[in-house]
Formats: sequence, C-alpha cells, structure tokens
Amino acid sequence: MPVSLVLACVWALSACLAGMGPSRFQWPAAWTLIATGIPLLGWVTFQAGPVFGLVFFVAGASVLRWPLKKAGQGLRRVMAARSDEDAPQ
Repeated sequence: MPVSLVLACVWALSACLAGMGPSRFQWPAAWTLIATGIPLLGWVTFQAGPVFGLVFFVAGASVLRWPLKKAGQGLRRVMAARSDEDAPQ
C-alpha cells in the first residue's frame, strides 16, 4: 500500500477524533486538516491514481462539510455583490 494512502487513513482518523473533541477546538482543527489535506490529496492522486484521489476528496468533503458550507456561502455572497456592481443602472 502506498505511503500516501496510509497517511490519508491517519488523516481521516484524526479528522474523526477532532470532530469528537470540544467545539472550541473544532475550527482550528478543521483549518489544520484543510491545510494538510490539500497537499495530501495531490499526493494520493499522484501515487495511487485519480480514483483513489476522488475517493479521498469525497471522504474529506464529507468530514469537513461545515467549512465547505461556510466557504460556499461566502463565495455566493461575493458573487452576488459582484453581480450587483455589474448590473446596469
């Protein structure tokens, strides 16, 4: 088994443990998991192939659904403000 898949399993285990921790530690843990998960996703995809990369991406997105939801809301807000600026008056 490639080293990247072992580290991906360790990442998933630490994400589950962080989710069980107190709420004051969850957001810092989420940012740490995002910062380590993005390069790990690239490494998994490079070493094990795109199918495993996609599986790891879906697993990470399911674990980190609240940061993704907040990022989507912020992106929607920015896009709405940008479309308001571009609207003809």
